[in-house]
Amino acid sequence: MSARAFVVAGRTIAPGRPAFVIAEAGVNHNGDPALARKLIDAAADSAADAVKFQTFRTAALTSRTAPKAAYQIESTGAAESQSEMLSRLELSADVLRSLQAHAEARRIVFFSTPFDEASADTLATLGVPLFKIPSGEITNLPLLRHVVAKGKPIILSTGMSTLDEVADALAAVREVADVPVAILHCVSAYPAPVGEVNLKAMDTLRERFGYPVGLSDHTLGLEIPIAAVARGAVIVEKHLTLDKRLPGPDHRASLEPGEMAALVRGIRNVEAALGDGAKRPMPSELDTRRVARKSLVAARPIRAGEELVKDAVAIKRPGTGVSPAELERALGRRVRRDLAADDVIDWTVLE
Repeated sequence: MSARAFVVAGRTIAPGRPAFVIAEAGVNHNGDPALARKLIDAAADSAADAVKFQTFRTAALTSRTAPKAAYQIESTGAAESQSEMLSRLELSADVLRSLQAHAEARRIVFFSTPFDEASADTLATLGVPLFKIPSGEITNLPLLRHVVAKGKPIILSTGMSTLDEVADALAAVREVADVPVAILHCVSAYPAPVGEVNLKAMDTLRERFGYPVGLSDHTLGLEIPIAAVARGAVIVEKHLTLDKRLPGPDHRASLEPGEMAALVRGIRNVEAALGDGAKRPMPSELDTRRVARKSLVAARPIRAGEELVKDAVAIKRPGTGVSPAELERALGRRVRRDLAADDVIDWTVLE
């Protein structure tokens, strides 16, 4: 196992292992615990590895006058402030505990993103197996240090970040503890334009910092996270909603349950297709190889004891005899038995 690999709830997160797929429930529960439980069910039914929520106290997260982002205004209107919008989306510690129990019953990893220190403390009390640092908090080094001190693996999202900001965040991590870290490339737009995704930035992050790298994806559709896995992403995170038409800031840039299940299937198919890199005939090809390849066959009747000469040989299907690539080695040998025209010539009939 790589020195940078780590294990979460029995799942190894490392290059060469199946990607750890996170269904990001986020705030798509709209503040309703019953809806949150349904999101857990949808994540589990899709065969995702984990379901993740967002944990915050509105008063600690945003000022009263903080504006909404343009995508939030588009999806929730401009009449209320960001603070008013977020206050409806908080989940209490008791609700989080009940959701965690439900996730355990559904055999899916439960964790959450803390946006302030008290929220991180709440999640630590629940015993979550890892923490996610969201893109908006990557420069909040005091919060980052506080979370790292919990001693759990960290997933660091890097939307909106420069390479230097990522380096500073990782330096802050190492100042506190040598905890496992994975880095997620991310474009923090909802939805993210495909032309700005820049999947090759995953390579840059991997080469610069040496940690496992993945993608937190906000594009519409499935092809970008699947492509990320083909490029070596060890973690894929994608927002999940029960219905894109629901009110709330993130629903429209999320996948519905059927789409999430299709994403997981697509990822697993790509992983299976990547293989081990050795070029060789595969078992499924052997019958086709027998039929589609060609062999040396008798171009005319050949008598036993006759020397095999070029004008007595034709090259035809099937591929069960001497390969045409071996023609020169076969010529000049004597034939052991009579051959009729079109009989396949194999090495057993040649001296």
